[in-house]
Amino acid sequence: MPERTPLQILIFTIIFLFGVWIAYSLVTATGNLSFLWVAVVAFAIALLVAGTLMIADQWEKAVILRLGEFRGLRGPGPFFIIPLVDRVAYWIDHRVITTTFKAEKTLTRDTVPVDVEAVLFWKVVNTEKAALAVEDYRSAISWASQTALREVIGKSFLADMLEGREKLDKELQVIIDLRTEQWGVKISSVEIRDILIPMELQDAMSMQAQAERERQARIILGDSEKQVAAKFEEAARSYVNNPTALHLRAMNMLFEGLKTRGAMMVVVPASILDSMSLGDTTGLVALARTMEEKKERMAEMGESREAPPPPPEKKQEY
Repeated sequence: MPERTPLQILIFTIIFLFGVWIAYSLVTATGNLSFLWVAVVAFAIALLVAGTLMIADQWEKAVILRLGEFRGLRGPGPFFIIPLVDRVAYWIDHRVITTTFKAEKTLTRDTVPVDVEAVLFWKVVNTEKAALAVEDYRSAISWASQTALREVIGKSFLADMLEGREKLDKELQVIIDLRTEQWGVKISSVEIRDILIPMELQDAMSMQAQAERERQARIILGDSEKQVAAKFEEAARSYVNNPTALHLRAMNMLFEGLKTRGAMMVVVPASILDSMSLGDTTGLVALARTMEEKKERMAEMGESREAPPPPPEKKQEY
């Protein structure tokens, strides 16, 4: 029930002080103390008159009972009741109200114990039903929400709960709304705040996720090696009929290694030298042939540059 308003206190004070003034005047004029009963009567009248005035806030509705029978709703704003006959049984709040509820150690469909915390947003849309159809609508909503949450958890798998919270929220909202509709309550939304699982299961899920990431990394590495091998195979086909190119490539590899390592000695297995034609006669012959061809091309280019142009022909004059 709301507290006494300043207006009620003012009315009570005015009436009571007026009665005290009358009683004081009578006692002073007559000298008879029996007129003090006027002050007592004024106190009772002031209390009754102040009690007839009620004020409901903008978001409230007052449920009025007259001799125990429902007479109607009052508010928001000031209203009057009959003292000793009418009484305000309930003050119903019409704002959106939040209620937290949870389910502890509830088994999912795949027998995993979980602790789930959720928040319920609701409001009273029918004041008469909320006051008369249920004893305590707040407690009833809390218990109905908790029961619905346990039912939904028992029908769901753990993976679905962790991945599809929005689906569970909508399902809970429908179930709770059907139960509270008869109490004049409308469910605005339901939001699952947290899902707690046992620590052992958390460790197992973490190991599973880590193993999955390692598997994906190995698959990516294998695909990369396949691509590199395909490129090497393509390069090898280009060297099959061109031993000179293979020899130059091998020499370039040795040169790059020596340039990177400075004066350090590079040890190369004989089998690699044979496969690259670096140490056998074929490789030397190919290298010599390449050098001779290069010298011939340079000599031809030099001769073409040094040879003077032919003299112009002289015309005979007649």
